[in-house]
This record gives sequence, structure tokens and C-alpha cells, in this order.
Amino acid sequence: MDKEELINDVSQKMKLIRVEYGYTQNRMADVLGLSKKTLVQIEKERTSASWTTVVAVCALFQDSEVLKNLLGDAPLEITETIAHQEIDHPVGKTMGGKVWWTTLREEKGFTLQQNIISQHYRIIDNEFQRWFSTFDENDAAMRFKQLTNK
Repeated sequence: MDKEELINDVSQKMKLIRVEYGYTQNRMADVLGLSKKTLVQIEKERTSASWTTVVAVCALFQDSEVLKNLLGDAPLEITETIAHQEIDHPVGKTMGGKVWWTTLREEKGFTLQQNIISQHYRIIDNEFQRWFSTFDENDAAMRFKQLTNK
């Protein structure tokens, strides 16, 4: 997944997210800092949301079932990984990946996982702290090797 795919996918789900939260178009536009006219254009798929709006949606509505069905359990993690291309430092505790993740390898207290929806990779430790995330399989494998050889 890249930035354009995320923009397209979230743009197509904006109305469903708004309805899920019970927001009017005026309320949703206000929450996202958009004009109602812009929101209507996005909902009618006449235009796509901006990157800034997509980031706001993923941050402000990260518990949305619509977003979770689209991106898995961590919409903000996916957005952050796309924005930075990879994350390579301990960042926040995860839930361990029992639902949205496939475990690829486990060794020396680290687990390499792949998200079943977005297909991005992450490395977590035994306490479910996320250490690394990327969309590049080779980068994930190399960083896993580095972490487990310490």
C-alpha cells in the first residue's frame, strides 16, 4: 500500500465512517477542518481527500469499524508507516496481533508479523511493543535479523 492507495481507499469510505459515528456532514466537516462542500465532493467520489485529511481521519477515527475493516487493527500505524516509509524505534504498545496479523517468525523475544489486510510488516517484542514497521519485506527481514542477533 502506498500514499495514493490509502488516500483513495479512505476517501471512498468517508461517508460510511461519518454515518458510523452518527455525524452530520456539517459536524464531520467541522471535525476534519473541511468545508461542507469539500466533504460532499469527497463523499460523492468527485474528488479525493487530501493526504492531511486522510491522516486526520485515521487519527480521529482510528477505532472505526469501517477503517479497521479497510486497514486492520491499526489505521494510524499504517498511516505513520506510509508517511515515514518505515518506523525503526520502539513506538507504542500493540495488542499483540492475534486478529489482524500473521506471525512470520519468532525468535529471542521478537516477533515478525504481516498485516493480513494492508500487507505491511512489523516487529514487536514479548511485551507487544512495536519496534519496526515497513511495507518492504526485505527491510523487515533484515531488521528482524539485526534485533535477534543482539
